[in-house]
Amino acid sequence: MPPRARARARTYDPAKTRAAVTAQLRHVQEAVRGLDEERLGAPTRGGGRSVRELIAELPTAVGEDDVLVTRCVELVVHSDDLAAATGLTVPYDRQALATAVRVLADGLAAKAPGGSVELRIPPFAVVQCVEGPRHTRGTPPNVVETDALTWIRLATGRIGWSEALEAGEVTASGERADLAAHLPVRD
Repeated sequence: MPPRARARARTYDPAKTRAAVTAQLRHVQEAVRGLDEERLGAPTRGGGRSVRELIAELPTAVGEDDVLVTRCVELVVHSDDLAAATGLTVPYDRQALATAVRVLADGLAAKAPGGSVELRIPPFAVVQCVEGPRHTRGTPPNVVETDALTWIRLATGRIGWSEALEAGEVTASGERADLAAHLPVRD
């Protein structure tokens, strides 16, 4: 059997990512504009910080291309934290959400390299991860599937693996499909 070809590194279009960050930043700014003192003091899921502290950490403008993808992920994660802490509806720019999902999925694939588990986050990403027997054709024996926001929450430690499974927010089939040991991908 020939050696497995290395997966091509995912690339991000700087123009699309810049537009996504700008749009997501605008959504957050509009959402927090009218918060009262009670909501500004409310705790978030992000390390015990208040909404006021979370807002202070958000970017105020779009930075250089080398930090743009990271800023996009942070902005989407903090948008979700803000919504959870205040009850506000913060819209998600589709490209910003896609970028965050893909970066975090790629992070899992790097943290737990292998090909025994297929992680599916439709419609944005599919990655192979976790050491073990690799499937080559057909439906893989170990599949994890979830939606974009649940994946972001799992990958950043906002919710735990067992909590997401019990709530039916993630499906996992196969003996190697337990990702708990590999999460969070980043805090």
